[in-house]
Amino acid sequence: MSKPRLTALLRRLLRQVKGKRARIVVEHICKHGAITTRDLQEQYGYDHPPRAIKDVTDQGVPIARRTVVDKNGRRIAEYRFADPSQVRAGRVGGRRAFPKAFKNQLLERYGEHCGLCDAPFSGRALQIDHRTPYEVVGDSPALSLDALEYMLLCGSCNRAKSWSCEHCENWRALKSPDTCRTCYWASPQLYEHVAMVALRRLDLTWTGEEVPDFETLRQRAAKSGTALSLYVKALLRSQVRQREPGGMA
Repeated sequence: MSKPRLTALLRRLLRQVKGKRARIVVEHICKHGAITTRDLQEQYGYDHPPRAIKDVTDQGVPIARRTVVDKNGRRIAEYRFADPSQVRAGRVGGRRAFPKAFKNQLLERYGEHCGLCDAPFSGRALQIDHRTPYEVVGDSPALSLDALEYMLLCGSCNRAKSWSCEHCENWRALKSPDTCRTCYWASPQLYEHVAMVALRRLDLTWTGEEVPDFETLRQRAAKSGTALSLYVKALLRSQVRQREPGGMA
């Protein structure tokens, strides 16, 4: 496999890449011409290869993906540098570094809790996230530092959102901001789909004095031989139906 031809622009972009995982990806591609999901898993121990690739693209380096067949006959993804001209406006320098004052503005507006699971977190533990994924819209001038275009997420929910978005057809190919804006991951209070699938979901967290209630639910679900999520859903369904017109009092 031949080494890639590095244009002046691409060299400049590569010099800006920070972080161990992202550096491993770009250095491997520079040396070998491409990197595969097998390389990322077997050589570097990354169980979620797309996350490592996203670390690179988030910093403005264009990556092209194609499917290849490995020595065992398996179809795997191969990644190599793409033409830097494919970098969309506003993304050449990678993700912007948000000023502290902007995070304080978000904390004042949304409070110290995750925008998805609603669990309380300190401001330091919350991460600023684009409602519409950076991969789709980039840091376009239209977004500026409008608080309405961002949300605060805990690390767990941010990773869950990233995984779901990375496997969404809109993130992979369509790149429609409107599709993202009507998704659960952008507007959990009012949405039409979850990553283009007709689903509805609710992330619940029990904290403080609520924890004993959770343990009671868990024990009752186990006693009935029912998965906890299904047990809670059945309780909610019973309450909803009791309050419908013509339902039980």
